[in-house]
Amino acid sequence: MAAGGGQAIVWRNVVLMGLLHLGAVYALSLVPRAQLLTLLWAYFCFLMTALGVTAGAHRLWSHRSYKAKLPLRIFLAVANSMAFQNDIYEWSRDHRVHHKYSETDADPHNARRGFFFSHIGWLFVRKHKDVIEKGRKLDFTDLLDDPVVRFQRKYYKSSVVLMCFVIPTVVPWYLWGESLWNAYFLASILRYTISLNVTWLVNSAAHMYGNRPYDKNINPRQNTFVTLGAIGEGFHNYHHTFPFDYSASELGLKFNPTTWFIDFMFWLGLVTERKQAPKEMIQARKERTGDGSA
Repeated sequence: MAAGGGQAIVWRNVVLMGLLHLGAVYALSLVPRAQLLTLLWAYFCFLMTALGVTAGAHRLWSHRSYKAKLPLRIFLAVANSMAFQNDIYEWSRDHRVHHKYSETDADPHNARRGFFFSHIGWLFVRKHKDVIEKGRKLDFTDLLDDPVVRFQRKYYKSSVVLMCFVIPTVVPWYLWGESLWNAYFLASILRYTISLNVTWLVNSAAHMYGNRPYDKNINPRQNTFVTLGAIGEGFHNYHHTFPFDYSASELGLKFNPTTWFIDFMFWLGLVTERKQAPKEMIQARKERTGDGSA
């Protein structure tokens, strides 16, 4: 069966995502019965999950906006497996295609097809032929030049089982006596579902709702709500205007925990060569193409 645009529906994904979200709704009923440490652990896992995507697959591997030494790359790869959003290579490949062909049929989650499609619907259908054809024209060899990316890709399934489901469940049970039932549904299922939706909001809400102070001619927007949930990834008009900038936003007193994390790693000596857009370039772009909102 084909969906709109002639793309075949992937029923396995529809069923699995449906069950996952039902499990997350059920998990909410367990919150009052869970130990406080379990809820704090679930939030810690959420933050680690987020960093595996934002600081890892996104800013490091997709955009090469900074360089990370081996120990940090290993940590980010482990955190990325906890995120369970495809391995680093696939995530980065799709993201580069998204930037290159944003808001066209070659964009994996084209926001012009509506909120539902850009949020989750794109996972329910086979990729549009343009995504595959135009994606083949881009060079991704740098990703596989990294042994950490190759290792994670080779052992991705087992690393996801361990990091996304086993460890989040076992730690509360073993260390402070939480029930395996509560630990599984709260630290694994609910945490995973929330982290997925927060990431998807960058593709959907941040492409549809908000202002465009840097470039009013593109869809991506500055979205405060997404910024709060996605630990700094909601400054999306800025990011699509200056995708090479490691902060994905203008620096200053802005809420951007991912940037704070990268800066802390820089202080520890694990990060080098952070790329930034010069203030003069940012101001000139605002004046030339911005919507005047900042």
